[in-house]
Amino acid sequence: MDAKKKNLLGVKLDAVDYSSAVELVMEAAQAGRAFGVSALAVHGVMTGVFDPVHRHRLNQLELVVPDGQPVRWGLNLLHRVGLRDRVYGPNLMLKVCAACAKQGLPIFLFGSTPDVMQHLVANLQAKFPELRIAGHRVSRFRTMDASEKQELVEEIKQSGAKITFVGLGCPRQEVWAYEFKDDLSMPILAVGAAFAFHAGMLKQAPPLMQRFGLEWLFRLGCEPLRLWKRYAFLNPYYLLLLFLQWTGIRRFDTSNTEAPTHEILYG
Repeated sequence: MDAKKKNLLGVKLDAVDYSSAVELVMEAAQAGRAFGVSALAVHGVMTGVFDPVHRHRLNQLELVVPDGQPVRWGLNLLHRVGLRDRVYGPNLMLKVCAACAKQGLPIFLFGSTPDVMQHLVANLQAKFPELRIAGHRVSRFRTMDASEKQELVEEIKQSGAKITFVGLGCPRQEVWAYEFKDDLSMPILAVGAAFAFHAGMLKQAPPLMQRFGLEWLFRLGCEPLRLWKRYAFLNPYYLLLLFLQWTGIRRFDTSNTEAPTHEILYG
């Protein structure tokens, strides 16, 4: 396993802070290097725990940051890395946008709906007047074929963008980052709900709830019918598996994965 990566339930995560994460993204953008990035909360980690194919995808991304406080706590418990804060996907997006505005690097936005995208573009341009949004495209919420993938790759490349942000939700956006990063040869940041948050279409949890790892409770209150099964099952199971790895009762091998046999192209 890469010495910079830490094993959390068989998923490789990077024990980094915001400063290091932004620096790594910007270095890859300047170099024109394929660089898949994801910010994983408990749900994202557990998608890799349950599915060896998706675990392979996650473990092939160049940077996977601890988006959720329980994920940060898990890294600190298992590996004593001393992380003082998580690397929250929506905040990481803003910090990278700020760096892009300062360095003059254009960005591309892919995903979500027309309404969200319209407000997102307007809000980002208002917040970062010097940010160059080279292009954007909303999701069709279906799978693509190979020719459609190539068309999208060419659109993003010809836009002049140096970084692409993807907001498709977990795990679709991580699949997208895995399947597109080598073709685009640039950082691809899978940032999930950040599009809706920064568009002003979805409320974020209060800072105190975020600090104490209770963001899931806030989101559950906002979307109980959609999220109750996820949190009722995944959160306790995550804690159980974390305990088993910490005590050594169960070992998780990051190489125990299955490479995808075909592309899944979400568009």
